[in-house]
Amino acid sequence: MSLKYQIFYQATNTYQSPLKEALWQFLIIPENSKNQNIHNFSFKNSESIAYQESIDGFGNQVLRVSTKKPITKIEFTAEVELEKVKVNPFENIQITNPSDDYKTINDLGFKVEHESFLSPTDQTRIPSAFQDLYVFDTAKTIFDNLLDLNKFLFDYFDFKTEVTDTTTGIDDILQQKQGVCQDFTHVFCGIARLNHIPTRYVSGYLHQNNGLVGDLQMHAWIECFIPENGWVGFDPTNNLLAADNHIKVTHGRDYKDCAPIKGLIYCQGDGTNETVYTVRVKTVEEFEENPIQNKIQFQKQDYGVEQLKQRQIQWQQQQQQ
Repeated sequence: MSLKYQIFYQATNTYQSPLKEALWQFLIIPENSKNQNIHNFSFKNSESIAYQESIDGFGNQVLRVSTKKPITKIEFTAEVELEKVKVNPFENIQITNPSDDYKTINDLGFKVEHESFLSPTDQTRIPSAFQDLYVFDTAKTIFDNLLDLNKFLFDYFDFKTEVTDTTTGIDDILQQKQGVCQDFTHVFCGIARLNHIPTRYVSGYLHQNNGLVGDLQMHAWIECFIPENGWVGFDPTNNLLAADNHIKVTHGRDYKDCAPIKGLIYCQGDGTNETVYTVRVKTVEEFEENPIQNKIQFQKQDYGVEQLKQRQIQWQQQQQQ
């Protein structure tokens, strides 16, 4: 079974002074993978400026727009139709021997292969005062430790907007215990990497129909490389594994690698600008129920949030037996 999604992304940039020259970069196109397939994609802007496509060092698809027009406002719009396979991620987890897990991640070859996602960055480096905040239990599998870390951070932080931004340091985030999805994600990355787990920051769209919490622009979660399992997604903001509600766009070492929009502008004046975002993620069924007023009657899904949480409880009970 699968879900068909329609995604609408819009960024409106307004500048106090006319631009002399500008370059914008976007990471907003969902990836194509075995569980996620794009059927249609369009990208345009209000100035009808052509865009270029490229692939960055992490394999993410990048869109770039440049101009020398003296504009004070520009609107970028992307629309995507894609299909996502419905899966219960717990059913794909292979049960492993903890000692084998830790032997693998401590192997030099493994460390060299995954070095990019093992090293801390400025946004993920855990301060010394917090390095014992969560301690891995080597009697448990890596997956179980990560599952426990997911819940720990869900309980540790309060999801609250407008108390942090993309420049807030991780020490401030840990001290105030409040933030948004990117903050949960940076801390998870830092703790997992401290424990030698290759961990990458993921940016994407979140379908929030089942009460999931996330940023209204782009959501953030984590993927960890687990021996015998490969890359597994964790969402500490919602205490879940990433599933069919999570539509992946890009991954990197931290937010800076995955920022949905970056701009380099030259203009007269101080360059003051404002960006307003609009993002909508709906299933095709939701759009079809009322395409004019868009009053949604949410569809019950086989693997919704409550079902995944129940599966998580069952998994933990089985491991304790």
